[in-house]
Amino acid sequence: MARTTPGGPRNQDQVHHQPDIARTARLIADPSRARILKALGDGRAVAAGVLATEAGVSAATASVHLGKLADARLVVMESVGRCRYYRLAGPDVSLALEALAVIAPPLPVTSLRESGIAGALRRSRTCYDHLAGRLGVHLLERMLEDGLLTGHDGSHRPEEAVRDGASGYGHDVDYSLTDTGRDTLARLGVDLHRLPTRRPPIRYCVDWSEQRHHLAGAVGAALTTRLFELNWLRYGSSPRVVHVTEDGADGLADAFGLLPVD
Repeated sequence: MARTTPGGPRNQDQVHHQPDIARTARLIADPSRARILKALGDGRAVAAGVLATEAGVSAATASVHLGKLADARLVVMESVGRCRYYRLAGPDVSLALEALAVIAPPLPVTSLRESGIAGALRRSRTCYDHLAGRLGVHLLERMLEDGLLTGHDGSHRPEEAVRDGASGYGHDVDYSLTDTGRDTLARLGVDLHRLPTRRPPIRYCVDWSEQRHHLAGAVGAALTTRLFELNWLRYGSSPRVVHVTEDGADGLADAFGLLPVD
């Protein structure tokens, strides 16, 4: 029988089950791989060639990076004919990247294009499968002000917040839908009875650009999906960027009193 030291692990398996944070951090630390992961942040599958362009590297170099990310189970590959598409392995990867973005210094802007993309991302974007940026933060604020949600005021207090394992923040604040909120979402066509049971209905993310909460969880994802179905939102030309359509501006104002964001 193997001996143990006081306060030490009972067996070697417990040591093996510790997360290898350093390995994952080394993968994300490479600037090209970080740009690839950010380009996949809205949860959609993206062609390898597009990811190479986003990362500013050759197709061959991007292929090596994608192979390493796939081996680490940060991304998954899908083949469509002769083309390869990649997506994040799941929402936890996106949430981990968002959590890092909260404490990361800003990248220097070196071109007009980069400045435009940075501004668009801050205005409205997706965080995996739910809304983020000023649009996402203001939507949560309006839902709180109108009594659709209850539990907090939307502010991020890092000294009080409790992290929720791999998925960042999310369980120290108990947001919940009110009856008014359920009725409002039902009128929009959000079927709350068909939400996935494996996922908490309401969570929040700390928005890295606004340093406030935006709505996550199964409800946040279902609402975002419905806004795209209504053609109130459309994707921009850059990954993760979202634009509000003309119908969307009217619809969001009627449903939530949400005014266009600058």
